[in-house]
Amino acid sequence: MPGVALLLSATGWVLLAVATIGTAYMAFATGVLARFLAQRSPASPRATPVTLLKPLYGTEPKLAENLGTFLEQDHQGPMQVLFGVQRADDPAITAVRALQRRYPEARIDLVIDGTPHGSNGKVGNLVNMMRQAAHDVLILSDSDMAVGRDYIAQVLAALDQPGTGAVTCLYRGRGDAGFWSRLASAGPSYQFIVGLVFGKTRGLADPCMGSTIALRRETLDAIGGFAAFADVLADDHAIGQAVRARGLAIAIPPLLLVHASTETAFAELWKHELRWAATVRGVSPAGYAGSFIAIPLPMALAGMAIHPNYGLAITLAALAVRMATVRVVDRHAGEPTAPLWMLPLRDIASFAVFVASFFVRSVDWRGTELTMLDNGRVAAPSEMT
Repeated sequence: MPGVALLLSATGWVLLAVATIGTAYMAFATGVLARFLAQRSPASPRATPVTLLKPLYGTEPKLAENLGTFLEQDHQGPMQVLFGVQRADDPAITAVRALQRRYPEARIDLVIDGTPHGSNGKVGNLVNMMRQAAHDVLILSDSDMAVGRDYIAQVLAALDQPGTGAVTCLYRGRGDAGFWSRLASAGPSYQFIVGLVFGKTRGLADPCMGSTIALRRETLDAIGGFAAFADVLADDHAIGQAVRARGLAIAIPPLLLVHASTETAFAELWKHELRWAATVRGVSPAGYAGSFIAIPLPMALAGMAIHPNYGLAITLAALAVRMATVRVVDRHAGEPTAPLWMLPLRDIASFAVFVASFFVRSVDWRGTELTMLDNGRVAAPSEMT
């Protein structure tokens, strides 16, 4: 059937053309990332009093170890580490008690309060925690992050810059639970931060991420406090939008934090990444729709199946660029996130998540199904009846 053959051939050429453009983009963006990370310089410890906000829910591999990195800081001022849980039987409390014993001279406070505030459980936790926040500089970060000793110094140096309202941080992945967690961790390390830094440096994006949101109490009060985001799925993005709406900038210092991936099965990886992808799609639909250009390898492989000769050359070029990205990130991280042979699997999984995300109308958040509404807001099942 000549018509079918012609259509198949044309499809192959389109796939290879898009893969070529995507490979060129990734090569350029990797160079931008390398230059951005190379800007890092030592930051002097400050005496600024800070409160670190750590909302917790359940346990995870290396939880106490990850949380402990926030206590081992080169910081000269008063520091409160404020943890929050919503249930008295939350297993994360065990990690907090262990930290209190390990660091007896540190100020480690724990809030146990299940008072609900909207559909976003993490934000509700933060609302309850704020009643015990001691200092006016607040540094919020997710429970699965780990940091270096200069983390607070680098964040405060960025926050002190004129016109800065908040600071957020890049992060790479680290697999803590075997194969699936390492496959998951390759996503933020070798793909996510490449596009993020490119968008930030080119004025195409202004991200604010749960890895770190540092801001002053007066800024938080001016945007309505955490309660203003209690029904927003992408609370970090919404906080950033609110800060920018007041004419303040979101700064990103050139350092890499560590995000601990804990997926032990494909189903966990799929649910987590689908929730993240659907969240991004909800807050930036146009930008997200075009993000497939940053995943050229699956399209090159598909095109190669139709046009082997040209397809092989483009596939090898895409692989070479991916390996260059790995070298850049691993050099600055000081260790590899995942082996090179995982890259094709990682990119195929990313492309599958990208396609599936357009059909998602609800997401799983720690065992609770949340229905996605307009403007990035969500509702729990009880709120839909």
